[in-house]
Amino acid sequence: MKKISMFLAAMAIMVFSAKNASAQEATEAPTDAVEAVSAADEGEVDPFKVKSEVPLHQALKTKFIEGGAGFMSLIIICLIIGLALSIERILYLTFSKVNAKALVAKVEKALAEGGVEAAKEVCRSTRGPVAKIFYDGLDRYDQGIDVVEKNVVSSGSIQMSMLENGLSWISLFIAIAPSLGFLGTVIGMIQAFDAIQAAGDISPNVVAGGMKVALITTVAGLIVAMILQVFYNYILAKIDAITIDMEEASIDLIDVLSAYKAK
Repeated sequence: MKKISMFLAAMAIMVFSAKNASAQEATEAPTDAVEAVSAADEGEVDPFKVKSEVPLHQALKTKFIEGGAGFMSLIIICLIIGLALSIERILYLTFSKVNAKALVAKVEKALAEGGVEAAKEVCRSTRGPVAKIFYDGLDRYDQGIDVVEKNVVSSGSIQMSMLENGLSWISLFIAIAPSLGFLGTVIGMIQAFDAIQAAGDISPNVVAGGMKVALITTVAGLIVAMILQVFYNYILAKIDAITIDMEEASIDLIDVLSAYKAK
């Protein structure tokens, strides 16, 4: 349920940002038009305020249509879903990050003051995979340090799998996006050759349409793949950092429990 809520929150953030950007562009457009008309009436042209180029959103919309609604829509869907999954993972990993050294100190203090049950209560009240590993280890304390160590290792493997959950889908969209672009390229080339065959001519005007579709879909697919790849690598870096904390904290927990048992 928590994962679904985070996924929906990520989607809502993306939709809200898109609406704000559209509203801002709609608000700024009349102001630029008035300034351009005023400058034209006075016979002065300000190159910093008069925009002769096509706005970015309009250019993207044009290229989207020229690239073919079918393939371009699939590529955009890959981008949206991939970004939503990436944001969900980033939020999950951010909330999973805790100060492992401070947690070890709290557990050691709780063991000294209230025993194993007090230490387990500290772990229950702390979020993140490190606290869950500590709790699973403390829950087997009465069976011996060797059992605790094995249980910590098993719990760590489970928490590692939970951290990596969803990465396979992100990597899938990274692979699919350029593949869709290349497929659009092949179809565009086929359209170009069909136009040449129908016209019986190889003039640029005949093949321009098919070539344009081929190039636009390829560029769109590669851009989407590069964007998702950046998020993917960032997520992997966060997982590596949390994994290192888990391993170091697990070793510290075994040392703390060994010292506690020796007293």
